[in-house]
Amino acid sequence: MEKQILNITGMTCASCAKAIERGVSKVEGVHSASVNFATEKLSVEFDETKANIEKIKEAVKKAGYSAEEEKSNSIREIIIPISGMTCASCAKAIERSINKLQGINKVSVNFATEKAKVVYDSTKTRISEIKDAIAKAGYKALEIEAGEQVDKERERREKEMKTLWRKFLVATIFTIPLLYIAMGHLLNAPLPEIIMPEMNPFNFAVVQLVLAIPVVIAGNKFYTVGFSKLIRREPNMDSLIAMGTSAAFIYGIYAVIQIANGKVEYAKDLYFETAGVIIALILLGKYLEAVTKGKTSEAIKKLMGLQPKTAVVIQDGKEMTIPIEEVEVGDIILVKPGEKIPVDGEVIEGRTSVDESMLTGESIPVEKNVGSKVIGASINKNGTIKFKATKVGKDTALAQIIKLVEDAQGSKAPIAKLADVISGYFVPVVIAIAVIAGLAWYLSGESAIFSLTIFIAVLVIACPCALGLATPTAIMVGTGKGAEHGVLIKGGEALETAHKINTIVFDKTGTITEGKPVVTDIVVVNGFDREQLLKLAASAERGSEHPLGEAIVNGAKEKNIDLLDVEHFEAIPGHGIEVRIQGKEILLGNKKLMKDRNINITLQDESDRLASEGKTPMFIAIDNKLAGIIAVADVMKPSSKKAIEILHKMGIEVAMITGDNRRTAEAIARQVGIDRVLAEVLPQDKANEVKKLQAEGKKVAMVGDGINDAPALAQADIGIAIGSGTDVAMESADIVLMRSDLMDVPTAIQLSKKTIRNIKQNLFWAFAYNTAGIPIAAGLLYLFGGPLLNPIFAAGAMAFSSVSVLTNALRLKNFKPYH
Repeated sequence: MEKQILNITGMTCASCAKAIERGVSKVEGVHSASVNFATEKLSVEFDETKANIEKIKEAVKKAGYSAEEEKSNSIREIIIPISGMTCASCAKAIERSINKLQGINKVSVNFATEKAKVVYDSTKTRISEIKDAIAKAGYKALEIEAGEQVDKERERREKEMKTLWRKFLVATIFTIPLLYIAMGHLLNAPLPEIIMPEMNPFNFAVVQLVLAIPVVIAGNKFYTVGFSKLIRREPNMDSLIAMGTSAAFIYGIYAVIQIANGKVEYAKDLYFETAGVIIALILLGKYLEAVTKGKTSEAIKKLMGLQPKTAVVIQDGKEMTIPIEEVEVGDIILVKPGEKIPVDGEVIEGRTSVDESMLTGESIPVEKNVGSKVIGASINKNGTIKFKATKVGKDTALAQIIKLVEDAQGSKAPIAKLADVISGYFVPVVIAIAVIAGLAWYLSGESAIFSLTIFIAVLVIACPCALGLATPTAIMVGTGKGAEHGVLIKGGEALETAHKINTIVFDKTGTITEGKPVVTDIVVVNGFDREQLLKLAASAERGSEHPLGEAIVNGAKEKNIDLLDVEHFEAIPGHGIEVRIQGKEILLGNKKLMKDRNINITLQDESDRLASEGKTPMFIAIDNKLAGIIAVADVMKPSSKKAIEILHKMGIEVAMITGDNRRTAEAIARQVGIDRVLAEVLPQDKANEVKKLQAEGKKVAMVGDGINDAPALAQADIGIAIGSGTDVAMESADIVLMRSDLMDVPTAIQLSKKTIRNIKQNLFWAFAYNTAGIPIAAGLLYLFGGPLLNPIFAAGAMAFSSVSVLTNALRLKNFKPYH
């Protein structure tokens, strides 16, 4: 199966999206097709042996729209200055040499400017290979100029907004005098005698016709698209507007002919101003919609703007500034204070602190020294460092985040399917209601004018735009807002499911705890000194690879204690170690080891107390005499307890899963307020434990960071990976927390709840508006002595409904986690 994203142009409402989905789904080999009206993208999955992109594009074209493939991030354009050319045939030779490389799309060498313009696929060839090809042809490639990267998406949106604004201005310029002439005399507004309806009814009618024509031309797209969709029996929003305004305009022309034939009473019922105002208002609504849609994808623009354009690399001992596109894995890069780190890498020289807030949301700068990982687009604060590039281009953390957020924004939540189904049937039903309502009033004895008013009002008020925009806009803003807070939500489905979670399972090591054991207590007996005990224990453990031993060695290093040489070392599996230091026989290990060597344990109560606090006590004996206990523990992350308190306030049960023994696990659970402990669980059984919770009818989220957490993350209803964890864990998860901070777990759930509430509000108002609007437009209030809805007000209400839904979605931008 192959998955592709296509950009769609020509859509005007949710039923357009439905029509495209239907058309593409009919193509043989297409497995699924999903159109997002807000992002104007088609996500299609197909069997490449049966279908291809051209067939899918053809299906979109048949449905009355156009599709184009998203330009791959791997296609790059560079300008390479070349020295050594003497004539036009030199340019030809260079072109031939470069064209032999794989992945070259286009080469153009200009002898006059001495530059080569190369368009190539960076996944198939590298800049260094292009330079080598120039060298092989017998010329020298100079320093590269960055090719201009044009944001096609933004360009297209801006063009659309300008066009809509221009059309709206034209419509408004002609509609204002049209409305004044048509309605002014009813309010005793002065009119020139030549066009007064009582004195010159024909002039009065013709002037309105002349003013209405430019407005109809400004709204020409409604007619071309609307009627073509009607002919194909796939009517959409444009069809409603086209039918409504055409009915008003054609009736107006009929009235002009009647006035010309002497029937002056028709001057009272000209409908030109109705057509004009409807088109002007809907163009305004469309313009505001385009503006607001642009705002919903600001998160992506912000992320894209973070990447620096150049990097300073060290080549042959010299500093060279090159475009970011030219950086390759293994390059040594220099970054000075205040500069942005260009790509991901590992520090090989220097120390500094780095502001990673734009990616992780963490405001405190992170200390970096030799061996530390650095992330592209983060800001170097105060030291100069050199680092080796480990990930470039589309592999960097920033590029991955942008891809993740883009995919999430283009996805559909299950709740959206309801709106899709309804909007698919909505327009034909509305046309039927308009015709039936108009006929019913006419047959009941009302005039043709009255029936026409009803017909137009029903068509114009019932636009399904608001329905189509309700879900995708909220998802776009919600996922974008999450990215700002370091919470990456992988799609609409994850966003929707997260608000239903009632049980969260935390992995212990590296999630609730730091994952790095440290020395917490030193207890001494028989006259031994605490520092001396730590010195001997750390010297003994220096040869051990056990994490607890490592913690003791690090504890001594922190206190600047010089370690002693070990004369003899022996590891006793499952018990501890036996060593000789400066002639002293030292035993370091558990209670079992002490009993086996017949050493009297006088610190049993102390040992039990430490174990009940979740610490691991290690006994130390010197020359067969107990010297004391060194306790080691994996300490809590500072935020663990508070995060669990917040989850409790939200009514969520919290469980902890660990391979530790039950006693240690329960001690840790008590410290942070865990409700349920799943202890002594082998890594491969974690997914089964999640399954058991699901069998109890719980909606389970799993929070973990390791490779052994990946199956459990995939099994859970929502998998949440800690950002400092492994790539496998992050791949298996539905939500990724860029910071290793558990406070972001409640943030993710709060954001999900807020977004789903926003979607429900949007859908409610969209449904409520249409449900209430159609009967009023059909004359329900008039039937009971109330007013009749003028089509002009119906058009205003329709435009307002779409804009109000979009504005409501934008309220999510104010989201702040309540901690």
